[in-house]
Amino acid sequence: MSNTNRRAFIRGGALAAAAGGAAKAQSGPQKTVHYMGEKPKTTPMFSGAVSYGNLLFISGRGAHFPGDIKAHTAHVLDEIKLALENAGSSMEKVLKVSVFLADLKDYDDMNEVYKGRFGDNPPVRTTVAAAGVPGKSLVEIDVIAFI
Repeated sequence: MSNTNRRAFIRGGALAAAAGGAAKAQSGPQKTVHYMGEKPKTTPMFSGAVSYGNLLFISGRGAHFPGDIKAHTAHVLDEIKLALENAGSSMEKVLKVSVFLADLKDYDDMNEVYKGRFGDNPPVRTTVAAAGVPGKSLVEIDVIAFI
């Protein structure tokens, strides 16, 4: 779309809203927060799962208990699976995964647990070693999926 067409499109939307078309202008995708139970009584620091249209963003999940990288990875992937299903998605609908390891030496063991968890057509993935993974978790993972 050229800049001229883009300006006309935006101006047209403003004119429609001024002429009583405000409801029509807001009929597009909406931001939705997906809670894993009741909505918190106070505003949380961040949302665990948010969708916009058919895109779903799951915040980073960690494992805050004693254990090795395999136990932590399995726990985190199970938590992500629950969050995806709660929002109407699945592991097979994940498009992008970001993996943050407390120590890159855990890469092979993390992969051993990770492999196959996203179906036959896995998503794209970025894996980095990050100083300061929150808490005592050895891994934190976030995902982007579709609903």
